[in-house]
Amino acid sequence: MSNNTMLVLHLTEDAAGISHFADLAVPLNAGAFAPPAPAMPISATEEATGLLYLILPAGWAGAQHPSPRRQVAFCLSGRLRVEAGDGEVREFGSGAIWRMEDVAGAGHTTTVLGDDDVCLAIVQLLPQPGDPTGEEAK
Repeated sequence: MSNNTMLVLHLTEDAAGISHFADLAVPLNAGAFAPPAPAMPISATEEATGLLYLILPAGWAGAQHPSPRRQVAFCLSGRLRVEAGDGEVREFGSGAIWRMEDVAGAGHTTTVLGDDDVCLAIVQLLPQPGDPTGEEAK
């Protein structure tokens, strides 16, 4: 992180529905978040539709799946291994921010590493044109 950007793990997909990782640089600008506190680097506000908390138990492994909707996960504890559809693997743990936008293709696989549960806070984002609709988007 610099004072101008914050890096976020980004999982997206191409036109063929294959998911790929990238490091997304979120722009930050000086702004007043909680006056009278001094200004600080802050991003633009992005609208969200919900917040949920999730535990992936130690030993849990999921079959390949798309993200249920566009969302950002905040890893509170534990360690994860995620494999994108293109075969790239990333491992991350407590403090990681993971933006998931692979909602229409084959998706990714997720595996809990180690003997600890993975605790996540997930903020669900507004749907975008072309996203799945109905029950699969919930």
